[in-house]
Amino acid sequence: MGALLGLALGAGLLLVWRSGSRRGSSHPRSHGWSARRTVLLRQAGVRGVDSRQLLALQFGSAAAAFLVVLLATATVSISACFAVFGFAAPVALVVRLRRRRNTELREIWPEVVDNLTSAVRAGLSLPEALSSLGTRGPEQLRGPFARFGSRYRTSGRFVLCLDLLKEDLADPVADRICETLRVAREVGGTDLGRVLRTLSTFLREDARTRAELETRQGWTVNAARLAVAAPWVVLLLLATQQTTLDAYDSPTGAGLLVGGGAVCVVAYRLMVRIGRLPEEKRVLA
Repeated sequence: MGALLGLALGAGLLLVWRSGSRRGSSHPRSHGWSARRTVLLRQAGVRGVDSRQLLALQFGSAAAAFLVVLLATATVSISACFAVFGFAAPVALVVRLRRRRNTELREIWPEVVDNLTSAVRAGLSLPEALSSLGTRGPEQLRGPFARFGSRYRTSGRFVLCLDLLKEDLADPVADRICETLRVAREVGGTDLGRVLRTLSTFLREDARTRAELETRQGWTVNAARLAVAAPWVVLLLLATQQTTLDAYDSPTGAGLLVGGGAVCVVAYRLMVRIGRLPEEKRVLA
């Protein structure tokens, strides 16, 4: 009886472990700092640059800002403050590019779904419908779909190529579309066209609503940026006077700069967080 209970317990633990969230070895996923920055670059549409190159660019930007301000003011403390801004500038640019690309893609995805619906209705297979977007789809997304077509013609493995397409696009809507096509491929059925039409309608309504909200949100974000930038612009103007340079070269002046920078960062993050819209997560990645 005891051996039977032990066997049942072991089988149960094995089933619990195998039902957990795991990923095959062909698609390892790291949740580290470098992986997150790589995903950020991919979502911004920046190709040929990895997280290490971005970090090197940050250090180069910080060094350039430090040298320029040091030559202009001959003050180490002020130069160090602007070096911090220079270090953060490349990441801020990538985040801005990602936000702009997400806005563009939000307007494009309904067209992509409509093209898929037309291709399926015309009798094309799912791989052929996806591959056709590499030539007839929106110009911003032709590259990833063209690479999908090339991979599928080389390997003939639809599921693997679909996973690579999801990683290439790195977008929640793309994940939803790819998973819909995966289920349609594995299960079959005649409801795919209706599901795609419903998804297209939903995406158009979501894009219209979010565009209106982002227009209003822009007022808060621009006010936060202006409030953060104004003191440092004034600091640069005051740095043309020798008395100001001597004051900020002292330990008290350096401490004031550090405290002011910390307050600006906290206030900016707080204002942006208050006015930020919820972003869709890649729950199907």
